[in-house]
Amino acid sequence: MLQTENIYIFLIILPVVSFLYSSVGHGGASGYLALMALFSFAPESMKPTALLLNLFVAGISFYYYYKEGFFNKQLFLSFALSSIPLAFVGGMIEVDASIYKKILAVLLIFAILKMLNVFGKESQVIKQVTLWQGLIIGGIIGFFSGLIGIGGGIILTPVILLLHWGKMKEAAAVSALFIWVNSASGLIGQFSSGVRLEKASFLLVAIALIGGVLGGYYGSKKINNENLQYILAFVLMIASVKLIFT
Repeated sequence: MLQTENIYIFLIILPVVSFLYSSVGHGGASGYLALMALFSFAPESMKPTALLLNLFVAGISFYYYYKEGFFNKQLFLSFALSSIPLAFVGGMIEVDASIYKKILAVLLIFAILKMLNVFGKESQVIKQVTLWQGLIIGGIIGFFSGLIGIGGGIILTPVILLLHWGKMKEAAAVSALFIWVNSASGLIGQFSSGVRLEKASFLLVAIALIGGVLGGYYGSKKINNENLQYILAFVLMIASVKLIFT
């Protein structure tokens, strides 16, 4: 993994990505996968590495948002009850590399739209999510999270905001823990199917945590990352195009 060409550039960009994602309550797996795709990491190492990074960065982000009082337990459980077991199932499934890249490219579009604040408007009127809505949406997101190697927050947050189920900070707090449980479940599914983590993955965790801690702290309070978010959206767009055409 660390023998990848231009690895030092990757290591410099990594904490910037974790900072931006953590600041909005996300673990950053879609960003890490995009970076690994740009730097031509082996597909078989991308998925478990992204889930591992998610565990630490999303965990830190959740801590700060929870501390500030933004966590809605009922909203979280509505989605997590079905997402956790289905993330495990998705994690056990091995996807052909070419199909994996195409699915990831499509999911990166959600990340790009989120970074461009397409889903950024919160409603003053909050609606109650029904049990069946939460179970269906959570289950679908959980399955694809485990399958691709993401936590699903990049999809859940826009859904919460678009359907007026929570405000911005509340969606961030719920998504952070949602990402954590899905990443843990997906990673366990990976391990049960024989996948193993490279030792270098833990070095990436240490580097990503630098950005994750800062992002979670400032994001749970007040911070404007607009220019950096546009840059990250551009990087994700390049990665998405590369995944589609390679």
